[in-house]
Amino acid sequence: MAYIAGVRVKELSDAKAITTVKFGWLTQNPFRSMYFACQAMAAEMSTGLLVLNAIYDSTPAISMLIVQNNAIYHKKAVGKITFTCNDGNHINEIIAKVKQGGEGAITDLKSIGVDEQGDMVAEFSFTWSLKAKIK
Repeated sequence: MAYIAGVRVKELSDAKAITTVKFGWLTQNPFRSMYFACQAMAAEMSTGLLVLNAIYDSTPAISMLIVQNNAIYHKKAVGKITFTCNDGNHINEIIAKVKQGGEGAITDLKSIGVDEQGDMVAEFSFTWSLKAKIK
């Protein structure tokens, strides 16, 4: 669904993830700005990519699930919106603790959306639940 809506990965590293989505026919709401769900997809992907990157090929395997999200919209989203999550180092520390202790963890990851002028259009916070899969 995100691909069809135009969400794209611009950058992925251990420290940060950047996604983009463009305002257009598929992503617009009746108020001629970007539909909130399209923004949420791009923002969630920026946080989820960091989690996936941290747990890829993990021993033990780690499960991930969003248990809560929150959004604050600052202005109409039009044009190309870029969402950045800089919480990679934080999630790597949490994953290390989950692997070491075997207990689950819950953590918040933040993604900031800015327009082409650099103005913040939205702030998203996603609460991730992480658990080691024990057989």
